[in-house]
Amino acid sequence: MKAVAYNHCHPVTHEDALLDVVLREPSEPRGHDLLVQVKAVSVNPVDAKQRAGADPAGEPRVLGFDAAGIIVARGPDAHIFGNGEEVYYAGTITRPGSNAEFQLVDERIVGRKPKNLGWGEAASLPLTTITAYEAMFDRLRISKSPSGVSGVGNTAAPILVIGGAGGVGSMAIQLARQLTGHTVVATASRPETRAWCEKLGAHHVLDHSGDLVAQAKELRLSFPYIFSTTQTVRHWRAICELVAPQGAVVAIDDFMEIEIGRLKSKSASFHWEGMFARSIYKTPDMAAQHMLLNEVASLVEAGKIHHTATRKLGKIDAANLLEGHALVEKGAMIGKAVAEGWD
Repeated sequence: MKAVAYNHCHPVTHEDALLDVVLREPSEPRGHDLLVQVKAVSVNPVDAKQRAGADPAGEPRVLGFDAAGIIVARGPDAHIFGNGEEVYYAGTITRPGSNAEFQLVDERIVGRKPKNLGWGEAASLPLTTITAYEAMFDRLRISKSPSGVSGVGNTAAPILVIGGAGGVGSMAIQLARQLTGHTVVATASRPETRAWCEKLGAHHVLDHSGDLVAQAKELRLSFPYIFSTTQTVRHWRAICELVAPQGAVVAIDDFMEIEIGRLKSKSASFHWEGMFARSIYKTPDMAAQHMLLNEVASLVEAGKIHHTATRKLGKIDAANLLEGHALVEKGAMIGKAVAEGWD
């Protein structure tokens, strides 16, 4: 089968970081596994981080943590889907990724593809959807609105999304707006990213290149819930000032040290969101990702959630995916970059 893999990544030039290769097709699916014929993929920061930081020890490694495709075979314990069904999913970092014509993936982390989306559009959603959903509803434990739709917003309990125009931020804004009754406040620093956040439903947009605390005070807001999708260390002191007493903060970016004691006086809590945790550790609630992807598929079909594919890279090959990696490495990407089809 055709695939895009890497053997070695030069630490400075990144030359030959991704290669077009031909690999043996995956073995017959076992257990809860599905064998999926991959039709489209999208690029996430984790792809570039894995390429730059992981040593494949001379063996070609297939990356890719978002896909949409068709089920062609099932393991003996796989009963959620049937052969021929169209699905979307984010996979896991412990197995070969989606940048290949065929991929094995556990059905418990797979959702049905939204019927009204193309392959590339559907592939833009899974990882960011799972991350945003889990961060808000599993980590911050934000309650969903009984009606499922917010109106003018609950100014007593606003949600702050730092980095609203990225892939995860884009989904967080939409999910918060559609599934909670809270005011949604996002951050962005450019006119085009501000417009994007407003288009997705943010009630207010703050400029994270400026003084976040001063801007929030002008709106007379403090935040019981803060979702930091990027540059948490840079914004940490502002986050600690902005979080409400007994509030909660969740982060997804990578860092090892932070002044966690700044939250103590407010009895505020800090949480990590790692969307691969359920699949890595095969937690008893793995199927929660299947269910949330199906829930979001229904919201997409109802026109309440929109895909975030903003850049089409072309066919799935090394050159196009490396372009996608470069885009996410710059840190200025709006939405997601997708690649669809094979030569």
